[in-house]
Amino acid sequence: MSELATVGIDLAKSVFQVHSIDKNGRVLVRRQLRRSQLLAFFERRASCLIGMEACSGSHDWGRKLQEMGHDVRLMPPSYVKPYVKRGKTDAADAAAICEAVTRPSMRFVAIKSEACSSVLVLHRTRDFLVRQRTQIGNAIRGHMAEFGVVVAKGAQNVDRLREQLDRLPTTARMSLDMLFEQLAETNKRIEQLAGEIEDAHEQDETSQRLATIPGVGILSATVIAATTPDVGNFSSARDYAAWLGLTPKPHSTGGKQKVGRISKMGNRYIRRLLYLGAMAQIMLRRRLKREPGSDWLSSMLIRKKTKVVAIALAHRMARTIFAVLRDGTRYGPQASAT
Repeated sequence: MSELATVGIDLAKSVFQVHSIDKNGRVLVRRQLRRSQLLAFFERRASCLIGMEACSGSHDWGRKLQEMGHDVRLMPPSYVKPYVKRGKTDAADAAAICEAVTRPSMRFVAIKSEACSSVLVLHRTRDFLVRQRTQIGNAIRGHMAEFGVVVAKGAQNVDRLREQLDRLPTTARMSLDMLFEQLAETNKRIEQLAGEIEDAHEQDETSQRLATIPGVGILSATVIAATTPDVGNFSSARDYAAWLGLTPKPHSTGGKQKVGRISKMGNRYIRRLLYLGAMAQIMLRRRLKREPGSDWLSSMLIRKKTKVVAIALAHRMARTIFAVLRDGTRYGPQASAT
């Protein structure tokens, strides 16, 4: 019996589709496996190349299969889709994964450790609760506006609405009390998660090195350290910035080069944090009131709009992050020319 050389697995909740070939490209296995059968199937096999789409649960399966000695590689689903020959079936998807994992130009996703996955769960839960807090605040504003109670914009002013609950009818007041209690509980949970993230930052040397970069705070440092602790998959700093969606989106035809807005590809959460960090740097620079044009940031603020400069600064921050991760060093500002 020929040994498996390459295997493509189409992950699912209960039933997985497996497509495997030998060294000559001949199909050996094309079958479905239950969740409980997957590990047992590979325990009896020699080491082989296994490809999967990066999705929920893929990192856990990747860690377990790596422990058995297999070479496991995860790929973004959008990169696998072009290899689907025809139709949309589990078998076709598994065959496409099996073919895509062997392509030399394929971009792979690093398999995350349990510690990195835990930190990412903290960030995703906190981000989810922050969105919930915004929804609750908007609901409170909308309901109280029905009775002519309006305060200034901003999340910090929502508490002022509670002082005017007496102006509402009894039935409406009871409903708004429930929303205010939910808002207070949500704030408490967000603070608790923030404390957990700070603890993770104190225990992670990579995160501490990233936090030395201007504009990179604890949130940005911890999520970047958990998402891309190894930047070996990226050929250059610009490649890393492009992965975050911070480079212009090109459109070329007929020999004419056109450069548009940033592509906004990749991890939106990290990109948003870098943008906010860049805006904080800009606000700090304006408070310091340095001489116009004394450095790159000051000269850019003279010539460009603030948000355009913030994106450019976020791009530079991404390049600096790449260098810190690649070299394993801390950030050191370059000495200015005399």
